[in-house]
Amino acid sequence: MTVADIARADVMTAKRDQSAGNLATVMKEESVGSVIIVDERRPVGIVTDRDLVVEVLEPRRDPTAVTAGDIMTDAPVTLNGSEGVFEATSKMFEHAVRRLPVVDDEDNVSGILTLDDLVVLLTDELDNLAGVIEAESPPY
Repeated sequence: MTVADIARADVMTAKRDQSAGNLATVMKEESVGSVIIVDERRPVGIVTDRDLVVEVLEPRRDPTAVTAGDIMTDAPVTLNGSEGVFEATSKMFEHAVRRLPVVDDEDNVSGILTLDDLVVLLTDELDNLAGVIEAESPPY
């Protein structure tokens, strides 16, 4: 199974000059925890809900004056849609991230893969395996 098979294609993107307040509104309205910051369609950063709390809310900065470029994590770790789930989990572990922008062969954003997506996938797979074990086990 490739990353493209499970990644969310409806990823939220914004430019570096987007205000932190606007990013928070987008996250709330779209029920997402991050926005990928792009230059054209190439990912140059990522802003998470945690970034908004730590970089804007807690220091009590003006969310209309702070931009995505001010608070984004530069050069986010990405996945190509042709990579597998094992590569995705390895990158998440290696870089200690919960979200990975997915890119196409031209490095344009094509989706996002989150830790939550992987947990749901693995839970479904474990449920299938449990069904096999239950079907093959003798009654007790």
